[in-house]
Amino acid sequence: MLTHPDFDPVAISIGPLDVHWYGITYLFAFASAWLIAMHRAAQPGSPITRPQVENLITYGAFGVVLGGRFGYVVFYNFDAWMNDPLWLFRLWEGGMSFHGGLVGVLLAMLFYAHRLHIPYLRLTDFVAPMVPLGLAFGRLGNFIGQELWGRATDLPWAMVFPKDPEQLARHPSQLYQMALEGVLLFIIVFLFSKKPRPTGAVSGVFLIGYAVFRMLAEFAREPDQHIQFDLFGWVTRGQLLSLPLLILGIGLLLVAYGSINLAQHRAERGEK
Repeated sequence: MLTHPDFDPVAISIGPLDVHWYGITYLFAFASAWLIAMHRAAQPGSPITRPQVENLITYGAFGVVLGGRFGYVVFYNFDAWMNDPLWLFRLWEGGMSFHGGLVGVLLAMLFYAHRLHIPYLRLTDFVAPMVPLGLAFGRLGNFIGQELWGRATDLPWAMVFPKDPEQLARHPSQLYQMALEGVLLFIIVFLFSKKPRPTGAVSGVFLIGYAVFRMLAEFAREPDQHIQFDLFGWVTRGQLLSLPLLILGIGLLLVAYGSINLAQHRAERGEK
């Protein structure tokens, strides 16, 4: 059994300024997205140029923050929001949702694609490999802050979190999600995107990969105390929210590769 290091939430103090670990993980998340975007923007066939990357990251950052907060309030704490509508705007009290952040980013990219007059799915294919490492840094922040810990277990790497009132040995599920939704998903999506793919395919692989890894990780993650399970006594809110992503991802792949097969079939028949 392991014990969580119980990190000080303040990483660095510079005079009166306290730099929190959360701020550092967000900084690394956006920095990794910027580096990947700059690399991809230099490749042949990129839908955006390097000078446009800065605006892309800015739009994405607003989408992540606004969508993540709104999603957390609506998906996980709707009743509390109804009782206190202004709670939505008290960002300093914490609370972000990946699914809400994803919706926010997708809407931001829709607006940016319209502004640049480029196909929407070409832009989401460009953005997809930028997301997983940001997720990895976010889950690292959860681990440092002792949030979203796992269910009780007797595995050798089980961990006791000092902030846990029950003081149970638990799965360090934040690290599982960091490895699956972050590092492994990045490797899969980035390598898949390095070769020419039909429009929408990279986005589809990202959505499928995230949904599958999130659903698996949820089996080790402690459900939210005020929600517990949504269906059948074992389906969590995170799994339920990931199901539409899985369906959408499969649909994108079918359409992307179906369009290629249809075009090839027409070409073989000499049709235009």
